[in-house]
Amino acid sequence: MILFHGSDKVIEKPIVNLGRNKVDFGQGFYLTNLQDQAAKWAKIIAFKNSADKAFVSVFDFDNGTLATLGFRYKKFQAYDMEWLDYVIDCRNGGNQQNQYDVVEGGVANDNVIDTVENYENGIITAEQALGQLQYKKVNHQICIRSQKVIDELLRFVRWEEV
Repeated sequence: MILFHGSDKVIEKPIVNLGRNKVDFGQGFYLTNLQDQAAKWAKIIAFKNSADKAFVSVFDFDNGTLATLGFRYKKFQAYDMEWLDYVIDCRNGGNQQNQYDVVEGGVANDNVIDTVENYENGIITAEQALGQLQYKKVNHQICIRSQKVIDELLRFVRWEEV
């Protein structure tokens, strides 16, 4: 599986524990199968860091052997109650993130985060949140939370400036 990572730096050898805490799927190395999404994120990061350049690093991920090698993998198929609870727990620094080595699913981006926060703050119910989320376009992210997964299954291919 070809995956993309957007940044203000070329990333050839990712390190899991350098990622931010309290994000959608917990601390880890985030990638996407959507090249445009990675390019947009790279430009946002470059702007926030006052960097002159933005890059997309391209990787080949051998996700087919995750289970065989004993890694714990979770894939969220949709913005549903399980996804919503997991994202809120991770964004609050909870322990659900420790259940998995790799997590895949939708992004709580600007298009989605207002609904997530409104539910988290008790402004809307779970049913209302899920009703709103069903109309949102699902973006894609994979969070690799285990350095061993990166070292064994993720191979750097190339980079490009965006």
